Amino acid sequence: MKKKSAKRATEPQHPLQVIIETPRNSRNKYKFDEKTGRMKLSKVMPEGMMFPYDFGFIPETKADDGDPLDVLVLSDEPMFPGCEVECRLIGVIKALQKEKGKQNHNDRVIAVAAGSVLYANINELSDLESGVLTQIEAFFTNYQKVRNIEFKVLERGGPPSAWQLVERASNAASKAA
Repeated sequence: MKKKSAKRATEPQHPLQVIIETPRNSRNKYKFDEKTGRMKLSKVMPEGMMFPYDFGFIPETKADDGDPLDVLVLSDEPMFPGCEVECRLIGVIKALQKEKGKQNHNDRVIAVAAGSVLYANINELSDLESGVLTQIEAFFTNYQKVRNIEFKVLERGGPPSAWQLVERASNAASKAA
C-alpha cells in the first residue's frame, strides 16, 4: 500500500484522505508498517477496552511524536485496516503525553467519514454531545494509562486548529523526506 499525499485545504470542509489502522470496537491495535507496506498487529488492549471509533492516520504527515498524524474517524459502521476513507475534519483534542520522563504533544485529530449518514450534520466538535467528547478523551487517557504513559488533555480545537496541525505535520514530513 503506497501512501498518498494529504490533500491541503484552504477551508475546513475540504475532504482529506485517511488510512484506517484500527476499526471501531476492536481490541486489536493495528499499525501501518512503512517498510513492508502492510498492516501489523501492534498490541492487544485489555479485556473490556476497545476503540470507540475507527482510528487511523493521514498519509505523508509527521506529527510531533514522529508518527503520521493520528485521526479518530466517526462513521456509521466499522471499517477495516488499510481502508482509505475520505473525511472532513471537525476538530482536534490537543494533549501532552509523558513517557519515561520524556514529554511531547500527541494530539488527536477528529474527523467524520464523508459518506456518513449518522454524522452528516456534524461540522465541528461542538456539534457532538458533550458526553461523547468526554468519553473519547477518557478512552485516550485510559488507553495510555494501561501502557504506563501519562496522557493529559490540554484543550479542544475546531476545524481551523485541526487543519493547522495537518499543514504542520505535512510540512514536517516533506522536510524529513
